[in-house]
Amino acid sequence: MKVAVVGATGMVGEVMRKVLAERNFPITELIPVASEKSVGKEIDFNGKKYKVVSLETAVAMKPQIALFSAGGDTSKEWAPKFAEAGTTVIDNSSAWRMDPTKKLVVPEINASELTKEDKIIANPNCSTIQMVLALNPLHKKYNIERVVVSTYQSVTGTGVKAVQQLENEYSGVQGEMAYKYPIHRNAIPQIDVFEDNGYTKEEMKMTRETKKIMGDDSIRVTATTVRIPTVGGHSEAVNIEFSNDFDLNEVRSILHNTPGITVQDNTDTFTYPMPLYAEGKDDVFVGRIRRDESQPNTLNMWIVADNLRKGAATNAVQIAEYLVANGLV
Repeated sequence: MKVAVVGATGMVGEVMRKVLAERNFPITELIPVASEKSVGKEIDFNGKKYKVVSLETAVAMKPQIALFSAGGDTSKEWAPKFAEAGTTVIDNSSAWRMDPTKKLVVPEINASELTKEDKIIANPNCSTIQMVLALNPLHKKYNIERVVVSTYQSVTGTGVKAVQQLENEYSGVQGEMAYKYPIHRNAIPQIDVFEDNGYTKEEMKMTRETKKIMGDDSIRVTATTVRIPTVGGHSEAVNIEFSNDFDLNEVRSILHNTPGITVQDNTDTFTYPMPLYAEGKDDVFVGRIRRDESQPNTLNMWIVADNLRKGAATNAVQIAEYLVANGLV
């Protein structure tokens, strides 16, 4: 089992390698792939050293699986080349997510749609993954009509440069800026570029991807996505309007019994999810579960997850695990 990690030296790539090792994924050979300037560098994985190779070299090595986290342009150009060579690509960029010929997968929800013919599989956006994992079981039970979500997103979602900007500003050091504005002591209500409708691409990703993953175009989703000066994970305030009424204890029970979700919801003990405590964990944490008293059949929740793990690397590795377990590679 040869596995390529494309973008192996980036933030998500590093976490992908970590998660592959932690979960004892059955690798016989790791193929770390990065930009030309990193080729030849050595990377440690499970006690062995592997040299970083170029994309061309990696394609020729014919890995069974390639985990991509190297940006949309790289994915658009290189994922088809790996696929032609017989490799199954799991891509973390937005390049293939809304392609009608490609599956957009959160394993707990729709991995069963995957077949041997799916050679390029899209990993959803980090903020979408954690939200739909909590929405899906509730949709099955009460039928979701509309979702209003506001996000509070970690600088790690932007990458190393943004983490460095936050650290520089915190320390009073001048340095390169990942954002147009300071992020320390600030909140920036723009993630990704603006689209013609006045929403950002990140906000529209949440709208479009939710419908595709949950297989229901009737769910209305509106989002406001905000970058805040945290590093541990993304947080989301989610308001959900159902067709049918619900019981709060039943909602907690449904979420508690959903694989990949941990309910942290006790106001008496001040127990609720926070990014500081979600960091480094694979679960999606849900709390502040309460009825919206301003209109019927409507629920409020607070959802937190480590965006580099379940929001990216862990989800991709779980897809790979499903492919192996079901003989699809």
